[in-house]
Amino acid sequence: MPWKEVSVMEERLRFIARLLDGEGMSAVCREFGISRKTGYKIWDRYRQDSLEALCDRSRRPVRYANQLPDQVERLIVSTKKDKPHWGARKIREILVRKLAGDVRIPAQSTVHAVLDRHGLVKRARKRQRAYKAEGTALSAGVRPNDLWCTDFKGEFKLGTGNTVTP
Repeated sequence: MPWKEVSVMEERLRFIARLLDGEGMSAVCREFGISRKTGYKIWDRYRQDSLEALCDRSRRPVRYANQLPDQVERLIVSTKKDKPHWGARKIREILVRKLAGDVRIPAQSTVHAVLDRHGLVKRARKRQRAYKAEGTALSAGVRPNDLWCTDFKGEFKLGTGNTVTP
C-alpha cells in the first residue's frame, strides 16, 4: 500500500494498528513499502507520544547552534542606538567588559551582522579609482614584423651581468 494514496497519518495509524495486533515489524514494513528503520522510528514515536506522534513533524531545528541570546542582541542594538557613531569593534569591547565570564562574547563580525540586520549600519559607497591607466595608440603595421610590442617591467639584467634601464 503506497504512502501517498491515503493521508500519511491514516497510513501510520494502520501501520501501528497492525503492530498492535501482533504482526511482525519486518512483514508490516515490507507490506507498507518502508524500511525497518523507519518502521521502528514510527513505532517508538507512537510509544512515547501516542497518537500525536503520527502527525507530520516540522523539520525546522529546535535551536540554532550559534544563535545569540536575545539579551545580548538587544544589548548590541541598544548600545548602537545610544552611541550611533560606534562600530562593531567598539561595541564588542563594551560587551567584553559588561559580560566578562557570564556569556560567550560574539565575534566582531557577528556584532556587525546584528547591526546590519537591524538597519543600523551604513553601507560604504563604492569608490571611484583616482587614476585609471590608459593605453597608448598603436602604430599601423604595413608589413609583417613592422610593429613590435613589449611589456615593460623595469630594469633587467643582460647575460653579461650588466643591468639595463630602458
